[in-house]
Amino acid sequence: MPVRKIYFVQYLDSRWKVRHNQNTVSAHAVKTDAVTAGVKVAKSNAPSTLKICRIDGTIEDERTYEDDPFPPRG
Repeated sequence: MPVRKIYFVQYLDSRWKVRHNQNTVSAHAVKTDAVTAGVKVAKSNAPSTLKICRIDGTIEDERTYEDDPFPPRG
């Protein structure tokens, strides 16, 4: 079973950044652009998870691509 990659959309240094393993994949002025880029990267590197953070660093949303290990019930 392949290892799931985890990507983050975080606000750092006055920019919205898509990050993986503490490395910046891309930087954006607008959060929606960063989320769009994060989705594209996460989908192309599945199995993966994209964690979208608020400006204060708390997690706002989490999206899993390919084989969700914890699918919702029902």
